[in-house]
Amino acid sequence: MDDHLSPPGPTKALLFGVPAVFLWLLDLVSSRPDGSWLPLVSGPLAVAVLFVRGGPRVEVRAAAAALASGGLTLGLALGRVQVGSWGLLESFALLALLTVTTRTARLPAGYVLCALLALAVAAAPVRAGFESDAETFAFMLTVAAGGALALGGYLRSLDGRRALAVSATQEEERRRIARDLHDFVAHHVTGIVVQAQAARAIRETSPEQLEPLLAEIEKAGTETLESMRRLVHVLRAEPGATTRPADLLTELAALVSAHGDAATLEVTAEVRAAALTPEVETSVHRVVQEALTNITRHAPGAGDVRVRVAKDAGRLLVEVSNGPAPHERARDRTPPGGRGGLGLIGLRERVAALDGDLDAGPLPDGGWRLRATLPAS
Repeated sequence: MDDHLSPPGPTKALLFGVPAVFLWLLDLVSSRPDGSWLPLVSGPLAVAVLFVRGGPRVEVRAAAAALASGGLTLGLALGRVQVGSWGLLESFALLALLTVTTRTARLPAGYVLCALLALAVAAAPVRAGFESDAETFAFMLTVAAGGALALGGYLRSLDGRRALAVSATQEEERRRIARDLHDFVAHHVTGIVVQAQAARAIRETSPEQLEPLLAEIEKAGTETLESMRRLVHVLRAEPGATTRPADLLTELAALVSAHGDAATLEVTAEVRAAALTPEVETSVHRVVQEALTNITRHAPGAGDVRVRVAKDAGRLLVEVSNGPAPHERARDRTPPGGRGGLGLIGLRERVAALDGDLDAGPLPDGGWRLRATLPAS
């Protein structure tokens, strides 16, 4: 089912439910005895089409709603049956469905469906009879349908821009991973070549030393294949320059110290003694760098900035947290470059490539925490 047609959360349910109940009560008050059940039933049915759980795609719902509403209007007009209210709740639900259809329906079917929904909305006042200002209400609903089309089109353009931005961010992260992989493979292959040359040099004079060298060559080859296995499935571009930090702990200390005196770094003894793979080291560096950048942008002056790298249940845990901003104004201000950055999307791409997990969210005290788990070996 389309995400935009899923059952609304508490806030959305309140925003939609209050006017929906009010309009249904208006339908109840203004309906005539000989046709009172029509708007009282058609309105809730239209809401059900909009929000029912597990229903069909938006295109099917839009077609069913437009044909049912238009058919009801035509049947009442041909039978000369008039109702006091044509169905205010029904029109409200159809306008919401028109907005969703404009935003999400696949083209070119969306053009036809939007036209049918707009026509069904505009024609509904005919049910009340032409002598009851049906033309005026039809004009008002036509304007409302135009507004729903405009809103849906605007949201569709925003969705398109967002999708393009996400795609560009993921592609950039793939390029970074490709550069890292180029560096890792070059490092391992260089070691293999050097050891192979040494084995060749001592082949005649010290054959007993060949076995340790061959074991080292085998180990280096295995590490190279492991690095490629973890990363190559997300690559889409040619490798470029090196981006691996020279030394992970030194780089982390530099990142934290650059953030100010309020920031602290904690690296457990287990992590200091661990032999992390190069791709994991680079990912740890990127996670901490992105988290500290987000704190600078979204919570300037926040106290208790803490970076912690530890081992947990055999996995490497990277956690960056900060307290709330010292002033409400600082917390609510628009960050430099605006909101809605895509840095976390790139991080998730990188962490997922290593069979890791990343999540970020608010803390109970008003702060924020980013937490990543990666392979420890």
